[in-house]
Amino acid sequence: MRTVDFYFDFSSTNSYFAAFMLPELAQQLGAQVNWLPLHSAALFRDTGFEVMAMSARKARYLWRDHARYAELTGLPFQKPSRFPIKTATALRCAVALSGAARAAFSQAVFRAYWERDENIGGHRVLDALARGCGLDAAALLREADTEKIRDELRAITARAFERGVFGVPIFFVGEEMFWGKDRLDFVARWLKRV
Repeated sequence: MRTVDFYFDFSSTNSYFAAFMLPELAQQLGAQVNWLPLHSAALFRDTGFEVMAMSARKARYLWRDHARYAELTGLPFQKPSRFPIKTATALRCAVALSGAARAAFSQAVFRAYWERDENIGGHRVLDALARGCGLDAAALLREADTEKIRDELRAITARAFERGVFGVPIFFVGEEMFWGKDRLDFVARWLKRV
C-alpha cells in the first residue's frame, strides 16, 4: 500500500489542519498515513530556527491566514491562550501508541488545543483525551514517561533531521519531501505516481 510519512507537532497550527486534511486525501487515493510525532523544539535547536522570531505584522497575517484556512476547510479553529505550548508529554503519548490508536489520539489532542484551547501540556487533559479514545489513560501516561518512549521520540526527531526535515508539517512520499499543509496537492500527485 502507498504510504505518506506525516511529521507533526501538536504546537503547529499547520499540523492541525494537515492532521484532518491528509487522512481524507490518503483515503481517497488508497494510501496509508504513517503518523510521526516529532519534538519540534528539539528539531529547531538543531536547525537554528526560532519559532517566535517574527515581526508582529507577520504574526497578525499568519493568524488571519489560519482563520481563512479554517473557513475553507470547515475545521473549527481558535488562537489558543497558551502559545506556544509544551507538547513533549502529548507527543510521547502518541509515540506510545500505534496505527489507528495513534491517529485517533493525535487528532483528539489537536482538537483539544486548536479548537477548544485546552492545556494539552497537562496530564489532566491528556488523561481525559485518552479515555475519550477508549484507551487506558493511566497506563498510557505511565508508558509515555518511560525512557524507552523518550528514546523513541528522540529517534523519530533525529531521523526526521537526517531526512532534511526543518519544520512541520512535513510529508514524505517515498523520499520526496513536501512542507506545509498547502502542499497536499503535490502529495496527491506523487501518490498517484507510486
